[in-house]
Amino acid sequence: MPERAAIDRLASRQHFVVTRRQVLGLGASATWLRHQVETGRWRRLYPGVYVNHHAALDWMTSALAALSYAGEAAALSHTTAGAWWFDTPGARRLRAGEPMEVSIPARRTVLPQRGLVVHRRRTMPAKWSGALTATTAAETAVDLVGRADSRDDVIGILTRAARVVTPAEVRRAAAARRGLRHRRLLVDLLAEVSAGIESALELRYHHDVERRHGLPRADLQVREKLSGTWIRADCRYRGLGVRVELDGRLAHPGGRTDQDTWRDNAALLETTEITLRYRWSHVAATPCRTAAQVVEALTRGGWAGRPTRCGTTCTVGAGPRAG
Repeated sequence: MPERAAIDRLASRQHFVVTRRQVLGLGASATWLRHQVETGRWRRLYPGVYVNHHAALDWMTSALAALSYAGEAAALSHTTAGAWWFDTPGARRLRAGEPMEVSIPARRTVLPQRGLVVHRRRTMPAKWSGALTATTAAETAVDLVGRADSRDDVIGILTRAARVVTPAEVRRAAAARRGLRHRRLLVDLLAEVSAGIESALELRYHHDVERRHGLPRADLQVREKLSGTWIRADCRYRGLGVRVELDGRLAHPGGRTDQDTWRDNAALLETTEITLRYRWSHVAATPCRTAAQVVEALTRGGWAGRPTRCGTTCTVGAGPRAG
């Protein structure tokens, strides 16, 4: 049938997604469409929305199917928009149990479907339209912050967002929201992100190790060329011969990398600096012990300051240390 070729061409341009209206508009009958589904050639994802194959679905196909079902003025939002903006294309995955999320104007009603969450918004956030339609990166960050559970979650969202949107843009988007949860925290943390903090672990280090123990503030995300290669240090105490690398899940999802080894070796060969390396357990669970080690390294490098104890049980300080 001649319309089949036209339908397949349309589907190929839309990541294999077609709607009932499109198919009928190209000359196919409702009986033919039903036959494609009943014989397993096609898959019905939502009412009136189909995929013209029965293979596994990829992220883009699922996202466009959700938008096609949600209809007029819809946009990907929340976690789904976060995957679009903040994940690399190869990292976008359909995670078990995680629904697709879309937002629509409150004047419209879209019936809920399995695997799809529909947010009706009195005021629709600003949208971006290109390969698909989604809330802008700044609006997406604010949506996710508004339902975050913890301080670490908020900084994780903001540091992911910082790869594609400026703190000022997020701040403006937040200012337009009424009743936003974590507003003060968001404003405070955006200042930290602007200063160079790129992960929840780095923020913990700055607050719980440096600030609470009276240590000097390290320069963050320092780029320099050593051994002919550009490298970057998470934290560098200039003039004191100390670097600190923080191996957190965001920056090092697979643990220590080959690039980490080249960086550390270059620092050893071309400078007199030492590198201290810490993970979540060191910073979150034992910040006082970590601070004590950093103090020792800084003192060897010539730091003449006096650290402070963060509490009665703290092992850092000018006086005798417990344990």
